Amino acid sequence: MVMKYPWADEKPYYTYSTYFKRLFGRRIQKLSIDAGFTCPNRDGTKGIGGCYYCNNDAFNPSYCRPDKSITQQITDGIAFHSWRYRRVTRYLAYFQAFSNTYGSLSYLKRVYAEALSHPEVIGLVISTRPDCLPDETLDYLSELSKKNYIQVEIGIESCYDETLRKLNRGHSFAETVKALETLSRRRIPSGGHLIFGLPGETLDMMLNEAQIISQLPLTSIKLHQLQIIKGTAWAAEYSLHPDNFKLFERNEYADFVIRFIERLRPDMVVERLSAEAPPLMVVAPNWGLERADAFQQDIQKKMISLQTYQGKYFKFNEK
Repeated sequence: MVMKYPWADEKPYYTYSTYFKRLFGRRIQKLSIDAGFTCPNRDGTKGIGGCYYCNNDAFNPSYCRPDKSITQQITDGIAFHSWRYRRVTRYLAYFQAFSNTYGSLSYLKRVYAEALSHPEVIGLVISTRPDCLPDETLDYLSELSKKNYIQVEIGIESCYDETLRKLNRGHSFAETVKALETLSRRRIPSGGHLIFGLPGETLDMMLNEAQIISQLPLTSIKLHQLQIIKGTAWAAEYSLHPDNFKLFERNEYADFVIRFIERLRPDMVVERLSAEAPPLMVVAPNWGLERADAFQQDIQKKMISLQTYQGKYFKFNEK
């Protein structure tokens, strides 16, 4: 017997590919772009050094470099993905590295317009921080969204202010909530990132985040386990005090993710279930060479065998 899910798919949670097929009627691929942005907790505005876990080299594809033009990165990205996604003909330019609304409006207009001018690009996904969305930028994104698909990804990372301070984020969770509500009022789809295994957070705290974010107007969510990456502040700390970190083992994290998804709002798109970085850059934990898509397939099989699904234990809090 095949279980029927609210998203009319045989998968036990609402995947990003299903979302785009429903929205566009076809598969859509994201192409990472590095437009040379920085962050306010790197340039001294709010701090220096950036988030303690962050090294953008761990997730930037080889074709994605700020010394290339936006157009060249898109062209190289299409070639990079063509061997794997041969039937894909439409793309989203994914402004990924650092905070991609942290710049002058004139610069934002220039780089976004260049990306949208490519004939195979039908929209933008813009990764940023909740404190980097001034009204003039939001006004511009609202205008763009009338003719293009525009999604803004917010680095939530944690719903707890004490944790955010430990990460050197430089903003509060209240600012995250405000940013997501503002995007919702402007009818701009939003995404979010959460990291699990952050110092000081218990399993109950992390599971409770499913309920917290389910009350927010989020379109999609990415779930990541904490990885200690070379070249970060936490890599240096881990080498001296590894007991300060409780990192997920692979199977332990798989069990946790299923419990988390069961508590997540059923209509929230689940874009990713795990972080993935080049093995040579990962200090810990060592999960071997398993790719994120293989981990995702394993989670789907386990959920089906357990006859569980996204939102099974979700409860909406009425205000």
